[in-house]
Amino acid sequence: MKIFVVPATYNEKDNIEKFITVLEEEVFPKIENHDMHILVADDFSPDGTGDIVKHLMKKYKNLGINQGERKGLGAAYIRTMGHAIEKEGADVVVSIDADFQFDPFDLIKYVKKLEEGYDMVVQTRYSGGGSIPENWPPQRKVFSIVANLFVRVVFMKLSIHDWTGGFRAITKKVFLTVAPKMKGFNGYIFQIAFLHRAVRDGFTVGEVPLHFSDRKLGSSKIAPLSYILDVVKFVVGTRLRELKRFIEFLIVGGTGFIVQVGSQEISVALHAAHPLAVGIGAEAAIVSNFLLNNFWTFSDTKKLKQNSNFFVKFVEFNITSMASIFIQIAAVWIAERILGVNMHLLSYTLPTRIVVLFPTIIFLVIPLNYLIYNKLIWKTQYLKDGASQKK
Repeated sequence: MKIFVVPATYNEKDNIEKFITVLEEEVFPKIENHDMHILVADDFSPDGTGDIVKHLMKKYKNLGINQGERKGLGAAYIRTMGHAIEKEGADVVVSIDADFQFDPFDLIKYVKKLEEGYDMVVQTRYSGGGSIPENWPPQRKVFSIVANLFVRVVFMKLSIHDWTGGFRAITKKVFLTVAPKMKGFNGYIFQIAFLHRAVRDGFTVGEVPLHFSDRKLGSSKIAPLSYILDVVKFVVGTRLRELKRFIEFLIVGGTGFIVQVGSQEISVALHAAHPLAVGIGAEAAIVSNFLLNNFWTFSDTKKLKQNSNFFVKFVEFNITSMASIFIQIAAVWIAERILGVNMHLLSYTLPTRIVVLFPTIIFLVIPLNYLIYNKLIWKTQYLKDGASQKK
C-alpha cells in the first residue's frame, strides 16, 4: 500500500523537525512492504513551520507539504488528504498530530490493522490497555472520559470507544465516500463527524489501544468550553435528525393503533368473530398508516415514488403488510385459546384481544413494518445523506 502520513500543523516549529525525523529514520524502516510518505498539512504557519518542512524535503524525497488558507483542522485534512489520494495515488492516509501526544511508533500497529482488512483504524485511549495522562487534572480526565461516553451512548455505537482522538488511518474508499459529506465540519468536531459517517456508511473500523501523552512543546489549539458545546450540539442534533423519521413513524403507528382498535371493536359489536375483527382493524390501520406515512413520514422520497403511482404503491404497501396482519390475528387466536376471551389484569377484566395487541405491535409489528417501509416501499436506503433527503 502507498501510505501517506498527514500531520496537521499550525505553529509547530518546535516539534515538526523532530517529528519528521523520527518517522523517517526510526518508524518507516520498521514498516515493510509498504510505500511510506509524509505530506504535511500546514495552514501557512506564521512561525515558519512550513519553511522547516521545505528544508527537510531536500533530505527526504518522500516528504511533501500542502499549504492553504487557515479554515480549521477538518478543512486542512480534507484538502491535504484529497491531494494525497487524487494527485499522489495514496491508498491510505493517516491523520496524526505533530506534537508527540500520540507516539509515532504506534503507526506500526495501525499498518498491521490495515493488513487485517479494516477500512479505517482509530486509536482507543479508553479500552484494551489504552490510557490518558495520569497527571491530567481530575476535571480534564472527567471531561475526556464523559465526552466519549456521551458520544457512544447517544449514537448507540458502544463498540467504538474513542470518538475524539486524531490518530486515524483512512483507506482511499472511505475517504472518497465520506469526505464529500463533510462540508461545514472544518474544526475539531470534524473528527467525530467523519467517524460517525464512516460507521453509518457501513465501513469496518479497527481500534489500536495506545497511550496519549501531554504535549511537551507548543500549545493546544482547542478551546475547551466551545469544544464541549460543539460536541453536544453536533451529537444531539445529528441523532435527532437520524431519529426524526422513526419518531414520525411511531406517531403514525400510534394513530393507526387508535384506528385499529376502533374499527376492531365496531366489528365485534357487529358480531364479527374476534380474529376476523382483528384483521378488519389491522386493514383499517394499514390504510391510515399508508396515507400518513406517504404524505408525512416518507414524504422526502418523492423522486423514488415517481417510479410508481399512488395506487400501485398502496397495493404494494398492503401486500407487504400482510405479514403484520397474520401476526396479529395469530396472536389473538392463540391468546384467546390459552387465556380465554377475557383476562384479569391488575384487578380489571379486559378483552384478551386488546391486551395482547400491545406487546405484539410493539415487539413484532413495529420493527417489521419499519424495516419493510424503509427497504421496500419508500426505499430510504438509497437516500445516502441528509442533502439527498431534502430534495
